[in-house]
Amino acid sequence: MNKSLAFETKAVRGTRCGEDATGSISFPIYLSTTFKHIGLNESTGYDYSRLQNPTREELENTLATLENGKEGMAFSTGVAAVTAVLHLFKPKNHIILSDDLYGGTYRLFQNIYNEYGLEVTFVDTTNVNNIEKNLRENTKGVFIETPSNPMMKVADIKAISKLCREKRIISIVDNTFLTPYFQKPLDLGAHVVVHSGTKYLGGHNDALAGFVVSSDEEIINRIRLIQKSTGACLSPFDSWLILRGIKTLHIRLKSAQNNAMKIAKWLKNQKGIEKVYYIGLEEHEGYNITKKQCSGFGSMISIKTESVELAHKILSKVKIISFAESLGGVESLITYPFTQTHSEIPEAIKKSLGVDERLLRLSVGIEEVNDLIEDLNEAINGL
Repeated sequence: MNKSLAFETKAVRGTRCGEDATGSISFPIYLSTTFKHIGLNESTGYDYSRLQNPTREELENTLATLENGKEGMAFSTGVAAVTAVLHLFKPKNHIILSDDLYGGTYRLFQNIYNEYGLEVTFVDTTNVNNIEKNLRENTKGVFIETPSNPMMKVADIKAISKLCREKRIISIVDNTFLTPYFQKPLDLGAHVVVHSGTKYLGGHNDALAGFVVSSDEEIINRIRLIQKSTGACLSPFDSWLILRGIKTLHIRLKSAQNNAMKIAKWLKNQKGIEKVYYIGLEEHEGYNITKKQCSGFGSMISIKTESVELAHKILSKVKIISFAESLGGVESLITYPFTQTHSEIPEAIKKSLGVDERLLRLSVGIEEVNDLIEDLNEAINGL
């Protein structure tokens, strides 16, 4: 595909639109688990779907193109993608992570892979100096979420990536919240990008997926080996669902972002709302870095209520917005991180970050914004 094409065109057309044998505009779902050989030691390029499948390959190539990466690898879930990245490291390697990040990622590092000898340190990655202070001789990786989940902390990807390259450390960025439409970590120097494709890339709350994208040949080869050996690859049908979702990614994100900005500004003026965490607000601590490294702000908002009772009331009173886990779909969702996404993080850590019983996380969808505001108004201010 022509690299000079706009993001929107690449997202809609993919890499092989209309180029299969039938000329199909919607890329076909190849459900075959195995493929006929042309002859001995001859292959069509497809042998067994765990190794590669045409539908998954089209998705992987499309996402790599959108991230300006060399190759993408699709996994069954976002956690499976992070797990694959963890296999880049060896026992007694040290990895620095954002102190505020998805609870499933914390669990994976702290409760699973620490038993295999990986050493981890959680630091506030909003300041690159905090990373530098915690470097050790055995530090081999830095894993950041930006914006972070759920406190919306912003890290300077370019500065962190520069430090990592100087120290020969692998830099990994979770780009789930902003996607390549708003943020391209590889362009800023990162070695690896990971996604929960379940979220904005799919966008319809109907498919689980995860991705790893890189331009580093050594990393790509290693992740490919891990993918085919551990077997957590994305199915053809789910690959097609994510491909379909990506076609409208830019439209959905623009609409959801517009809604989020209006809702964030409205929430700021509501009695009972102590603080609004949205990276698109000028008073947000990471606003200037966001403006520098991103082309948009996304549609994730966290709010701190003045009381636990109000937080519980909002969860029980919203009608249009669904009280549910996950994020990034066309439907607006509200989540209670303290007992949901971050339930397994030690309580002392949660409270030190501000993830307490008064915090709510809102994934703003593409419904009519006035309906969403009225729903929140009834929940916050209604009897």
